[in-house]
Formats: sequence, C-alpha cells, structure tokens
Amino acid sequence: MKRTYSLGLVAALAMLATPPSFAHGDSSHAPAAHANHSAPVAETAFGRLGDPTRVTRTITVDMTDNMRFTPDALKVRRGETVRLKVVNSGRVLHELVLGTPADIHMHREAMQKHPGMAHGEPNMTHVPAGSQGEMVWQFTQPGQFQFACLLPGHFEAGMVGALVVE
Repeated sequence: MKRTYSLGLVAALAMLATPPSFAHGDSSHAPAAHANHSAPVAETAFGRLGDPTRVTRTITVDMTDNMRFTPDALKVRRGETVRLKVVNSGRVLHELVLGTPADIHMHREAMQKHPGMAHGEPNMTHVPAGSQGEMVWQFTQPGQFQFACLLPGHFEAGMVGALVVE
C-alpha cells in the first residue's frame, strides 16, 4: 500500500512538473524544437517533417473565427516539400493539424477527453489570434488526407479541410 501511494505521488508530481507552456492551447508551442534535422525523421502515412532547404513552394492557409480554412482544399505532389504559412485572422487561438482521417478522428476524440493535453508534433502548428505560424512538410505518400483545427468545438463547427497528395 505504501509503495502504491509513493508511485502515485511520484506520477502526480511528474505531471505537475510538466511546463505549462506545453499545454495544448498555449500559444508558446515551440516550432523551433522541430528544426533539429539531425534527429531521425519519423515517417507517417501522410509524409514527414520537411527540410526547409528543399521547399518547392509556399501555401498560405488562413484561419478565421467563422471556423473555416481558406483555402479549404489543398493539392500537392508526392515527394513535394511544402511550407505551409498558417495565418490566424481571427480573435481566438486556432491550429492546423495534418493527418489521415483516422488520425484526425483519434486526435479529436483525445482532445475532447483531455483538452489540456500536451503537443509538440511537427505535423501541427498552433497560432495565436492575429499571428502566423508555419510548418514544412514533405508529402511522401499519395492519398486523401485532412487538415483540421482540433481545439474543442472548432472541428465540429466545420474547421476541416481536404488534402490530396497525387
């Protein structure tokens, strides 16, 4: 019994020691943490973190408080490395998360259960109101994918877009 209590206390203290800047919804997510290209690049079903020196084009995506992306559909070529410039024209925090429809669905469900969950994946950017962010992504696999804002209520209000990799 004493041991269980100690482990529980250690786990609780570890959670409390997590810096609040990594809580979802905080505008201080650090995209620079993804710039370490010497680390192994994790491949996903929809691509991987791109090398900024290999960007072939920049696509600007605007996010607004009417819970829409403009444009709401993107088309890229397999193998293309794209800089997504993500502009938040709204007055509230928004995010852009890339993924398969299944990834987006699972992440959305997790966000509903744990809206303060920590993030830091290179396939997402969190953008405070009136600011802009970016991500560089290499689209290595063809298919139908999505981008979405998974902050509570945003996806449900229609903040989702289509991504086709040809």
